[in-house]
Amino acid sequence: METPANLIESLIEKAETYGKTTLELSKFKALDASTRIATSLISRITVIIILAIFLMVLSIGVALVLGELLGKSYYGFFIVSLFYLIAGLLFHFFLYKWIKKPVSNSIIKQVLQ
Repeated sequence: METPANLIESLIEKAETYGKTTLELSKFKALDASTRIATSLISRITVIIILAIFLMVLSIGVALVLGELLGKSYYGFFIVSLFYLIAGLLFHFFLYKWIKKPVSNSIIKQVLQ
């Protein structure tokens, strides 16, 4: 039969082991969540960069075509830049709340998953 001192020592050792295991599990959960978020961001940023390059080349092409139709090449660039100015203002004033909330929810879901 074990003495009360041995039982207390055993209990303390088990509590210490439990604490270390819990800390290690928390570290792994944090690592998993941060890795999930990082990979998601990297893949989305890659797609955004590819789309931005496509949009830039398309914009230059449209500007050149419009400039040719209007007689001066810089007119086409002015029209394309005016389009982007209007689109940016509309995005800023009307679509910002529609973009911010889904992105925030997506990040929160990934963290809590």
